[in-house]
Amino acid sequence: MHQPAITGSGVFTPSQVVTNDELVDAFNAYAALWNADHAEAIAAGEVEAKQPSSSEFIVAASGIEQRYVLDKSGVLDPEVMHPWLRERSDDEPGQMAEMALSACRDALNMAGVDAADVDAVICAASNHERAYPAIAIEIQDLLGTGGFGFDMNVACSSATFGIQAAADMIRSGSIRRALVVNPEICSAHLEWRDRDCHFIFGDVCTAVLIERADLVVGPHFTIRSTRCATQFSNNIRNNDGFLRRTRKGHMEDRRDMQFMQNGRKVFKEVLPLVAQHIADHMADADVRADDLKRLWLHQANKTMNDYIGKKVLGRTPEPGEQPNILQDYANTSSAGSIIAFAKYSEDLKPGDMGLICSFGAGYSVGSVIVERAG
Repeated sequence: MHQPAITGSGVFTPSQVVTNDELVDAFNAYAALWNADHAEAIAAGEVEAKQPSSSEFIVAASGIEQRYVLDKSGVLDPEVMHPWLRERSDDEPGQMAEMALSACRDALNMAGVDAADVDAVICAASNHERAYPAIAIEIQDLLGTGGFGFDMNVACSSATFGIQAAADMIRSGSIRRALVVNPEICSAHLEWRDRDCHFIFGDVCTAVLIERADLVVGPHFTIRSTRCATQFSNNIRNNDGFLRRTRKGHMEDRRDMQFMQNGRKVFKEVLPLVAQHIADHMADADVRADDLKRLWLHQANKTMNDYIGKKVLGRTPEPGEQPNILQDYANTSSAGSIIAFAKYSEDLKPGDMGLICSFGAGYSVGSVIVERAG
């Protein structure tokens, strides 16, 4: 059995930012247009008028202050309300693969590893831009890695599930190194015309390099233990998933084909599920709350993270113990906990332990206990 370790991480952040104020202005303009177009039906009581949003509502509901997106022009156009993503020819790199290159190269550079020495690429994300060939194989080709690649989708838990898959392959000796990459184009599956969710998501790509610990030469995090669990629920759902509906000429006005969520049920059911999952994982791994120096939690909602952090530690987390990036990036699905890990892990000292956890549609929960070494 070989010991797996995280030796590098990378984050690709799009250049375009949408602030809450910008988003609210666009949504409210759209709502006004919609209400004017449906004035007679509203007056007759046949449909309800769309209510305006506000920056205060968004922060109170989520803790989000802004988000990065690949295209803001369409998102902020009241007559469009979705990103315009250029349709690419079959001879061009796909959007997800192109995003992945930056994050993967940063992870490789941090670890001091050549792409050719990587044995596997796992593209783990919530929404894939095509059914096949696998995005991971395209990333493998563009990077020049060896071995093989495959895609996986466990919604917001995709990154932690991918880490477990890579760690298990390293433990068994079937591979030496793997890149787990999470290109999340969440703006493409969000319904920007729905006041209850128009603020939730942003775009990003993260990557981690996982290696056999005996091959590592620099500082790293050994993966002490991993655990994954799923439980079926329809309370978070996307009936489409492919990005084609965000391209010009292909937008279909089907609310049920975009991101759907029963927020109240999600809060009620997911929070105890995640808290118990982490508690059981820690107990089986012989890790106590006092042993954890940091929690890198899924970045979906500040209230959810505050609840889980308090349950795990048995107290309110101190500043820095549970870093949030939600206010800057919004919900980036599987990438959120990895952004937090990449940005808030270098200060830990050898022997310090932390826990990466993601959770979401499925329901799915994944947790990874790591220890700083070197």
